[in-house]
Amino acid sequence: MPEDPDVLSVTQLTREIRDVLQSRIGSVWVEGEISNHRLQSSGHQYFTLKDAGAQLSCVMFRGAAARSTARIQDGALMQVHGEISVYEPRGQYQMVVKQVQAKGKGSLQERFEALKRKLHAEGLFDAEGKRAIPRFPRVVALVTSPTGAAIQDMLNILTRRAPWVRVLVFPVRVQGQGAELEIVRALKVLGDAESFGLPVPDTIVVGRGGGSLEDLWCFNEEVLARAIADCPIPVISAVGHEIDFTIADFVADLRAPTPSAAAELLAPDSTELQRHFDSIARTLKARVGSLLEHHQHVIELTAKGPLLHAPDRLLQQAEQNVDEHEQRLRDTLRERLQSWTDDLTQKQHVLAAHHPRVQLTEAVHRAETSARRLQQGLLHRLDRLADRLQSRAELLKHIGPQAVLSRGFSFATNAAGKVLKDAAEVKAGDEIVTRLAHGAVRSVVKGAE
Repeated sequence: MPEDPDVLSVTQLTREIRDVLQSRIGSVWVEGEISNHRLQSSGHQYFTLKDAGAQLSCVMFRGAAARSTARIQDGALMQVHGEISVYEPRGQYQMVVKQVQAKGKGSLQERFEALKRKLHAEGLFDAEGKRAIPRFPRVVALVTSPTGAAIQDMLNILTRRAPWVRVLVFPVRVQGQGAELEIVRALKVLGDAESFGLPVPDTIVVGRGGGSLEDLWCFNEEVLARAIADCPIPVISAVGHEIDFTIADFVADLRAPTPSAAAELLAPDSTELQRHFDSIARTLKARVGSLLEHHQHVIELTAKGPLLHAPDRLLQQAEQNVDEHEQRLRDTLRERLQSWTDDLTQKQHVLAAHHPRVQLTEAVHRAETSARRLQQGLLHRLDRLADRLQSRAELLKHIGPQAVLSRGFSFATNAAGKVLKDAAEVKAGDEIVTRLAHGAVRSVVKGAE
């Protein structure tokens, strides 16, 4: 035994096994029978996928289960896609499932979805391109198997509900390799029925009874889808049961859930039509009777009226009416002309009042008047200012310094001319000037008291 062997813990070994499984196998599709299916309250699903020789534990977590449309149940043969991993607490390898689908539908379903996306992108499913199905067709073509139950159901319904409809049966295979090419040929022949000496159908029904995805697959072929879209005659797709959908259903002008439903759409019930026609007949009879009665009443009144006995009186009344209308016309024309004349006169007065010469004269007059008013206002203003100035001068003369001096008062200033108000402002030896009413006296201060 080595001195320092590399000993792994159980967890380490389990994780290495998990890494090997995930890296070597990765994502893979596995097919088998479902057993021991359990749906937990958490939304996770646990089940075993098995075949005759082995079994595989699987877990599908809530997110993947919510996206899945396939129904998982014990005993179902399913194909699952996911990654191989190891559940470490039990050391058990398991598959983490991401996608589930029924066995046998994998490649076909993928082809179906791919073609559906392609044709949808090209606009073959758009409602704007759909043609209206005639409500009362005279000729209906059935493109289906001549031996299936679908043809018998459609013929029975059409014969019972609308025996007047002419039915053309174009026998084709509706299952197996090459069946779509037979249906395509039928559509081309019926689309050019006159060239083949056939009655031109108002509507074509393409359909068959129910079956598995493989049985219905010819109705999912692109060549048939394009033939339906290119057909000049409205096409009804009636393939399988109500839960079955094919590419033909999306491309056709109308999808019927079953062949029988297609026949019922094309053949209104004759009994119901008879009741409808009877109701229309009664309404028409009543209206015609009422109209005849009205005209009979008019004839009787005419026979009793003055038209037959005194036609001159009617003519005189008509002449009088003409004279009255003529007088009304004259009066109306006269009133209208007078109204127009008054309106024209008024507009002439307005135009004359707004003539440029009149406007200019009025503007000159307004300017002269404003100038005179301005001149008078200025003179009046100057007179008032002169009076105020004279008044202020007289007032200044009476209360000014000269008037005070003339009454025997005087004031003194220092040598700089500043008026002295306080004896403290001078000292002995300063020169001061005393202002009198007439002249001034200069003196030297001997002392201040």
